[in-house]
Amino acid sequence: MAFIRDESIPKSIYEIEGAREVAIEFRSFSKTAGFTGTRCAYTIVPKSCVACDSSMNKHDLHSFWNRRHTTKFNGVAYPVQRAAQAVYSDEGKKQVRQLTDYYLKNASLILEKMTRLGYTCAGGENSPYIWVKAGMDSWEFFDILLDNAAVVCTPGSGFGACGEGYIRLSAFNSYENVETAMNRISEMLER
Repeated sequence: MAFIRDESIPKSIYEIEGAREVAIEFRSFSKTAGFTGTRCAYTIVPKSCVACDSSMNKHDLHSFWNRRHTTKFNGVAYPVQRAAQAVYSDEGKKQVRQLTDYYLKNASLILEKMTRLGYTCAGGENSPYIWVKAGMDSWEFFDILLDNAAVVCTPGSGFGACGEGYIRLSAFNSYENVETAMNRISEMLER
């Protein structure tokens, strides 16, 4: 099975007209390069980005962010910086592509299986997460999968009111484990 990356997907929010006035971009190495827990990331707050208070007074976010960040953060540890640098080497890019392709293969399997089972899904094509419309309370569906298929998911309600009624499945595991989980879910739901 070949995996096609959609190169038309914007790489930055700032590719969208007007975004510099309203958007803050956060980037992390945690998913792309397996840096989970090392906290290597960056934030872009354009000088033109503003927010309004309850009286609709505009405030410059760049200076607020700069003040907050320089007060609370001393920088990324040097070994982590060197690891981040390696991600951009030719070998690092190759390894990141292999890792990403591996997880997208897992995501494709999850998306295919859940769609075949009749669920409406989002994600999984250019994302390691698949959002599944549960058709019930997200915690209820979580319990059903845990108790009857021994599969753990993330209840959508943990992401706020808009996540209620959904679960999130993750592609971050071995292909064999994802396949086992999907088989358990299929068997349980087809009973």
